[in-house]
Amino acid sequence: MAPNVTCPGPMKATSNGAFQHDNPLDFALPLAILQGGILLGPSALGRNKSYLKAVFPPRSLTVLDTLANIGLLFFLFLAGLELNFKTLQRTGKTALSIAIAGISVPFALGIGSAFALRATIAEDANAAAFFVFMGVALSITAFPVLARILAELKLLTTDIGKMAMSAAAVNDVAAWILLALAVALSGHNVSHIVPLWVFLCGCGFVICASLFVSPIFKWMSRRCQEGEPVSETYICATLAAVLAAAFVTDTIGIHAMFGAFVLGVLVPKEGPFAGALVEKVEDLVSGLFLPLYFVSSGLKTNVATIRGVQSWGLLVLVICTACLGKIVGTFTVAKLWKMPTAEAVALGFLMNSKGLVELIVLNIGKDRKVLNDQTFAIMVLMALFTTFITTPVVLAVYKPAKRTKKIDYKHRTIERKNANSQLRLLACFHSARNIPSMINLFEASRGTDKHESLCVYAMHLMELSERSSAIQMVQKARRNGLPFWNKGHSSGGNHIVVAFEAFQQLSKVSVRSMTSISSLSDMHEDICGTAERKRAAIIILPFHKHQRLDGSLETTRAEFRGVNSTVLEHASCSVGILVDRGLGGNAHVSASNVSYQIVVLFLGGHDDHEALAYGTRMAEHPGIKLTVVRFLVEPKTVGERVQIEGESNPGGNAVSADEEVLADIKDRVSEDDSVNYEERAVGSSNEVIAAIRAYSRCNLFLVGRMPDGEIALALNERIEYPELGPVGSLLTSPDLSTTASVLVVQQYNEKAPADE
Repeated sequence: MAPNVTCPGPMKATSNGAFQHDNPLDFALPLAILQGGILLGPSALGRNKSYLKAVFPPRSLTVLDTLANIGLLFFLFLAGLELNFKTLQRTGKTALSIAIAGISVPFALGIGSAFALRATIAEDANAAAFFVFMGVALSITAFPVLARILAELKLLTTDIGKMAMSAAAVNDVAAWILLALAVALSGHNVSHIVPLWVFLCGCGFVICASLFVSPIFKWMSRRCQEGEPVSETYICATLAAVLAAAFVTDTIGIHAMFGAFVLGVLVPKEGPFAGALVEKVEDLVSGLFLPLYFVSSGLKTNVATIRGVQSWGLLVLVICTACLGKIVGTFTVAKLWKMPTAEAVALGFLMNSKGLVELIVLNIGKDRKVLNDQTFAIMVLMALFTTFITTPVVLAVYKPAKRTKKIDYKHRTIERKNANSQLRLLACFHSARNIPSMINLFEASRGTDKHESLCVYAMHLMELSERSSAIQMVQKARRNGLPFWNKGHSSGGNHIVVAFEAFQQLSKVSVRSMTSISSLSDMHEDICGTAERKRAAIIILPFHKHQRLDGSLETTRAEFRGVNSTVLEHASCSVGILVDRGLGGNAHVSASNVSYQIVVLFLGGHDDHEALAYGTRMAEHPGIKLTVVRFLVEPKTVGERVQIEGESNPGGNAVSADEEVLADIKDRVSEDDSVNYEERAVGSSNEVIAAIRAYSRCNLFLVGRMPDGEIALALNERIEYPELGPVGSLLTSPDLSTTASVLVVQQYNEKAPADE
């Protein structure tokens, strides 16, 4: 006769509050909020039984597990969205061979280690299911974790990164199929034919979904136009279908997550539909539900069950078996394809990364009673160990050749002896908001037919975030290194690229659009490295603030300011920061309709020379009128600042250089009515502001970042943004009301290399 078992009563969702004498730990919602992670689970604080009973009472675990599994469903749906079978079909023989070896060898060794575990600590496990679960657990490669590691190591678009991602994608599909088989075998079946029926019904589900659901998704995707919002009806219908598919696969007897994964795979990857789904789902999943899944996993992980020489020996055995199978199997096949030894070793360790996907496999095994507490804890520690060692080992054994030397190219500045030589710009932008003004700046910069062509590299700066959909960015990668170029045939799905291509067709400017994916801390490396490789004369960066409707400047993201400052410090060419107030309006202005007033504010020094050189080139455009305003110190104030002036301009070299560059402008004024030269004598910073205010109705100010001379020294007290310098800060301050955009230029100085 079965012993009497008292079932815990149901919990209400929310309490009435402590002031009404309700204990929040007796209610589901506040309790779920409090619960968290391995440190709160049995491995740490949970070893205190009274604490565990208070924070994790048995009646609360059902709610926690339900929320965690809902998160798992949508995470697997996102994983399916990120898996593109068209990409898999293009997988080369090398990647396919590595994937097969990376699955078969560790799978076989996993079965071998399962015999040792079953003979010692897992005697009661279902033999067939246990063997398959162990094989899958050791052979799986976590595609999302691998993408993250490769991105952080700047290996995404290298040969080894491309190989690892291709092999991991194949591995991912094979692992989910094997896991479905393991789940089918893990039931407490009366008949041995039941697992077969479960597996066959699962295959039938996949076939039916492909035949009936896939066409519906394709129809939805076709009705979603680029640049227009995706209908909420389509989003809700898709998410409802995910839950329905999960219900079907759970009813069949394979895990509910398989239904969600299959639907994710079936969603068309082209067009805005898939992106809209990711945007709607990922924040909720990664920010709320997945942490709950880690909480649930933490409660099941009790490291204290690993005790004694035998248990720790089995842990070492599992770790060694996992590493040996993946690393040796991958290394051997890679060497057969004549891959260099360092790359082959690094590839082996990369393919051995586990992470969240491994945790999913282990949790299913635990829920299905295939893995007991001790085996589960051993496998979790193995997954953590293999993932943690990946980054340091890859960094140690594989160091891709870095450009320790600067590329020897001539034109690192706009100012040059041969003004008719080709000008190369690297223009960076963060979002579509920057595009119209950037394109209008390109139009203004192209000069006349007597020049060699203007060549523009337009680089979209994308932050490598912690969000799961970062993997979607990986799928755009190409072999020619970070940053990677957008392929021409795929540009139709990117309205930013389309804008640049349209401009290129309407003008004589060569525009190459590209994308860089990196963390904010090392984004400057991509920018400076690309400028070096593309032999750019100047890098154009967007200011970290954008203009609001009322004309004031609002911070876009404060972190971008740090990126700009670091580029200014390390760039090996000139750098410009564009304060965008809508140059030319919110759309591309055609060449025939360009009508800009551009003002160069000249105080003196190398940076002002660069601004003047840029303005001179722009003045060659038939629709642009250039005004050069030179500021001079009023004679009555010269004597007061003689000592300062002597310190800032020893020998008068800067003054003579200023006169030399201005002489060319003065000569041009008489020949070209589109160029105007003026001199303004000022005696104080307030007079400078008043003089500049007279030009506030222009379209663009061109200024040097760090001008020389007494006037610049007087303005230094007003510097709010060091990256803009004194004049740039003045032009962005509320003290000077203007609708003009501002381009602040820093000239590259060969005598003091920026990257030393």
